[in-house]
Amino acid sequence: MVLVQCLLLFFTTITLALDSITPGQSIKDGETLVSPSGNFELGFFSPGNSKSRYLGIWYKKVSTGTVVWVANREASVSDASGVISINEKGVLSIMNGTRGIVWSSNTSRNAAEEPVAQLLDSGNFVVKDRYDGDPENVLWQSFDYPCDTFLPGMKIGINFVTGFDRHLSSWKSMEDPAAGLYSFRIDTRGLPQLVLKKGPETLFRAGSWNGVYFTGRSIPKYYTVYSYEFFSNNNEIYYGYKARNSSIFSRYLLNPSGLIQRSIWNERKDDWEVFLTSQSDQCLIYAYCGSYASCATDESPPCKCLEGFVHRSASTGNLSSVDWSDGCIRRTQLVCEGGDGFLKQTGLKLPDTSKSWADISIDLKDCEKLCLKNCSCTAYANLDIREGGRGCLLWFEELIDITKYSEGGQDLYIRLAISDLNHIQRKGKLKQKEKAVVIAISVIMASGTVILAFSLYVRKIKLRKTGVHGNEDMELPVLDFATVAMATNNFSSNNTLGQGGFGPVYKGTLIGGQEIAVKRLCKNSGQGLEEFKTEVTLISKLQHRNLVKLFGCCIRRDEKMLIYEYMPNKSLDYFIFDNTSSRLLDWHSRMHIVDGIARGVLYLHQDSRLRIIHRDLKASNILLDNNMNPKISDFGLARKFGVDQTRAKTKRVVGTYGYMSPEYALDGLYSMKSDVFSFGVLVLEILVGKKNRGFSHPEHDHNLLGHAWRLWMENRPLELIDTALGNSYNETEVLRCINVALLCVQQRPVDRPNMSLVLLMLCGDSVLPQPKQPGFFIGRTLPTTDCISVQNEAFSMCESSITSLEPR
Repeated sequence: MVLVQCLLLFFTTITLALDSITPGQSIKDGETLVSPSGNFELGFFSPGNSKSRYLGIWYKKVSTGTVVWVANREASVSDASGVISINEKGVLSIMNGTRGIVWSSNTSRNAAEEPVAQLLDSGNFVVKDRYDGDPENVLWQSFDYPCDTFLPGMKIGINFVTGFDRHLSSWKSMEDPAAGLYSFRIDTRGLPQLVLKKGPETLFRAGSWNGVYFTGRSIPKYYTVYSYEFFSNNNEIYYGYKARNSSIFSRYLLNPSGLIQRSIWNERKDDWEVFLTSQSDQCLIYAYCGSYASCATDESPPCKCLEGFVHRSASTGNLSSVDWSDGCIRRTQLVCEGGDGFLKQTGLKLPDTSKSWADISIDLKDCEKLCLKNCSCTAYANLDIREGGRGCLLWFEELIDITKYSEGGQDLYIRLAISDLNHIQRKGKLKQKEKAVVIAISVIMASGTVILAFSLYVRKIKLRKTGVHGNEDMELPVLDFATVAMATNNFSSNNTLGQGGFGPVYKGTLIGGQEIAVKRLCKNSGQGLEEFKTEVTLISKLQHRNLVKLFGCCIRRDEKMLIYEYMPNKSLDYFIFDNTSSRLLDWHSRMHIVDGIARGVLYLHQDSRLRIIHRDLKASNILLDNNMNPKISDFGLARKFGVDQTRAKTKRVVGTYGYMSPEYALDGLYSMKSDVFSFGVLVLEILVGKKNRGFSHPEHDHNLLGHAWRLWMENRPLELIDTALGNSYNETEVLRCINVALLCVQQRPVDRPNMSLVLLMLCGDSVLPQPKQPGFFIGRTLPTTDCISVQNEAFSMCESSITSLEPR
């Protein structure tokens, strides 16, 4: 299960059978309160690797340990001496070991006669009068002081009388819950709207309230799940939401990187399902296209001037390369009195309302008249979309942050000079005539296309029967750089999954919630654009359940990226080489992984349309999906073989030390048997839970292959087995696996079985041949990294090189 915010929370708790405390009672570090139905828990915790202690509230029934609120976020307790108590006036206090007060609540109302502090099933920690029957009459509540999580029942807003501002603020980091750089709040300038800010800078605008939802969304979802509330008068303004079904867990999260994600707990997946992410594409970046321009995600370039406007740099001719932050300007200046009109634009996210004026009592016709009378008015729209539209919303000065939606959105009436309106109307009539002609031509062409397609299909069938095939190149989707950058939070270090040979790999989330892994190639890798395209074309042809799926690529100048499906369980090495994680892989799971890898390699060698030699099979290149199914990844070193080709030679030896076959490391010879050797090393590592390279034993200086061979020859092979397996394995299957692995790593390629035979031997019960001595090595000058590189290779692995190797 994925823990949101990647927090490793260290708890040593004693759960009290209590949901509340009264004066004279306290909660010590190590004790907790639990809400009546067990939804939430309150106690002290340490985020990540921090040793500081904080009082917080976290989920207990689902997503155990995911923190939703922190009391003393600005002042931690340095050790496990913290205590929280409530006094007779209803004031909560956190004290450290010296009885110093680290944090305390404040109450704006008169103290209760008998105060009680209670953790509710909503996640709200409240102080109220024990004998006051009014559930709304509380002295203090945690919901008034949100941190980074917005829960159902909370409010975001401002009390104009007291100046009290409820808003979300990010943590500084995964290990520091103090208020960070980012905030999600209501901006009360003009017509109030929800905005995400980094300090004073606006990053994302959820928009103003239109009576049903915030205008930052084209079509609102989950109305059957939630009820929404937006309240505004002269004294107060706030936004909140509630779940119609109390069994549904939902939240907004503002993470330390400044991304807001709205998610629902999915019981089937046992994880949070994200269905809304701020800045998930370039059109959600505030004012991405500048003034008087709209942004459309599904268009290229995404930015486009509104009708009647031209780009400030229109003279350049190439609008795909201009700086759209400059925005657009009017084609014709406004005349104002009697010389202007309005053009209706549909399906829009309404512009920034910080410089707007609104009145619910005015209808749309009078709204237009008001705008015409004021020469500074640039546009108008309905304030409320209910009942066919009502109210008046006027904009002054430039129109900024407009998005064009493919469906949904609202109407906006934009002020233009009459001459521009007439020009647009004439162009519209001409387009109608052209449309009629196009339809007629299209009908004729469609008929011809059907006939041509049928002829080509018949020809293809004939060619297939004669064994003649055409070009089978597969098109691969190309994602624009801005989309990938936003999906990975601008390639934030917090999104880094690991460091591959070519460069870093990032986790990303696309606008639809699709999780991806982005491999960003080193800029100094030396791999040119044509080589990159060749690699992409090769990978796109491979489709197998045990190969990682490639979604697309991204190319921009010297930036080259591959977009893969995201594997939540990371890579195989994360499990088998870790003393704790290895216990999660029982014998059945390990056999399942071995079988899947074998089938994936067999597909590459024999069953795919191309014959592929991977050349870099290793534990870190085997990814695991939700069900622990193995998927081979990283085809950066893969090479295509001809149908009759059995081996090849290169002066550019690249790969990973400990997995390379002898003939490849020494002579640059590689073949399918090179992959078989790497597979054999992998199988032994899976069985033993140790790396081949760096393996040590007190009785000898062999690597893992040498150790396995020694035990095999001494009839002690079962001593190889990972102690994490205990006695859960099948002895016959273990011996068969070791035997097959040693057959795969034999010194001479001709002695090694091919992958089809490997699968038969693993799954069958026939008598297996005795293996010969494996080809294992000790370097006279060992590298300090796993990967190697030779200067003459077409690209660098960004690692150090092996100076020499010799067989043992």
